[in-house]
Amino acid sequence: MDSVTQAALGASLAGAVAGKTLGRSVLLTGAVLGTLPDLDVVIDYGNAVANFTQHRGFSHSLFILAPLAVLLAWLLWRWKPQLSFRRWLALTGLILITHPLLDSLTTYGTQLFWPFGRPIAVSSIFIIDPLYTLPLLAGCIAFLARPPAKTALVTGLALSTLYLGWSLAAQQVISQRVQPALAEAGMKAPALLVQPMPFTTLLWRATAIEGDQRIEIVTGFLDGSGPLNLERFPRRLELAESVAHLPQAQRLEWFTRGFLAYRQSDNQILATDIRLGLPGAHPFTFILARKQQGQIEPVASTRMPRPPMNTDALALLWARTTGETPVLCLASLSAPAPGTQC
Repeated sequence: MDSVTQAALGASLAGAVAGKTLGRSVLLTGAVLGTLPDLDVVIDYGNAVANFTQHRGFSHSLFILAPLAVLLAWLLWRWKPQLSFRRWLALTGLILITHPLLDSLTTYGTQLFWPFGRPIAVSSIFIIDPLYTLPLLAGCIAFLARPPAKTALVTGLALSTLYLGWSLAAQQVISQRVQPALAEAGMKAPALLVQPMPFTTLLWRATAIEGDQRIEIVTGFLDGSGPLNLERFPRRLELAESVAHLPQAQRLEWFTRGFLAYRQSDNQILATDIRLGLPGAHPFTFILARKQQGQIEPVASTRMPRPPMNTDALALLWARTTGETPVLCLASLSAPAPGTQC
């Protein structure tokens, strides 16, 4: 999740555990601890793919954060012994462990068990979701106004947790909705990613890949009873195969579980993480190799500039969420003209 949300979660937990003893200052302690795991972004791992795939790695591992919580609890107890070591441990443990658990519900991927296994990406909540964050901020504001405000903090935590539960249930409903349409389109057992569209859990995007097919579907809870709109995208498997032997391509395939799109621009072969962002506005595209006289030459990966934000798309996303616009073409981020399809 975004840094504001992680800070609000950390501050809320700190206030609920130790607000009565330590007062307002504990919110700052909780906010700092809540953002601590994300400091790995300052580390340069040598190339763009490594920086992308190592983020949320060791700093989000339960094997690292659990002993770190014990160490920090001991240091904080020595600093402010008016709170018992056990309470300090509850504070540091809850904050440091909930950070990666919350991140694992997003689409990016969180290496909870680093150095073992794949990243975990449940994909049930967008990286920024006001309906999750606002109850936490409201509890913190109530605490600042009239500490210890434990009821407000606990209520904010409960509402946010219930919202996460709703997102998981909503994801299952959407998954069941799109599977018959994918089967009718000829997909027998596709790799399927179902995730919320930006800032909401009312509108969802389903991405299915199988063989040379990639199908995208946008559907939501405020849609009418009309049929689902299936939008097809090329996969360019020949380009994927041409760089499949490269370690950086293999690392991206591992990290994204194969949800990549390849293309060639001039003599450069590029790979895009299609899980994040939207078609035409995917933020993570990497140059992996150059093609010279029919030969593939690996390069130290670099990341292409992030596409500019299309502010006009926000109104369109809202109209699609409410059902006012029944179809959204992802390839162009536009609504089709009347009587036409994407």
